[in-house]
Amino acid sequence: MIHIVLHFVIPLAVGLLFYRAHWREAVVIMLLTMVVDADHLLADPIYDPSRCSIGFHPLHTVPAIVVYALLFLGPLVVRSTAPLHERSVLARTAHLAGLGLLIHMGLDAADCVW
Repeated sequence: MIHIVLHFVIPLAVGLLFYRAHWREAVVIMLLTMVVDADHLLADPIYDPSRCSIGFHPLHTVPAIVVYALLFLGPLVVRSTAPLHERSVLARTAHLAGLGLLIHMGLDAADCVW
């Protein structure tokens, strides 16, 4: 239960701390990335509390996580003089979606350790 709560609390905290001017947009985009858990529907059983999601579900694999990191970092490394919140909607959305997915993968990976 704590794991599920953290999937909401951590994006909210990150949005409030690092994206204060547009925290609502940041939080909504990061929370929408929880749709990545749709790949759990491919598993049998769909929910297994003892299963490690990382490496098991297709959208929780290392190649997918690399894509999420590129989504997060891409808008930061592309040359621009404008701060992130003034860049295109696509750049902001990609950055925040990547961040939300990385947070999600980090929380799921923590479950594999505990």
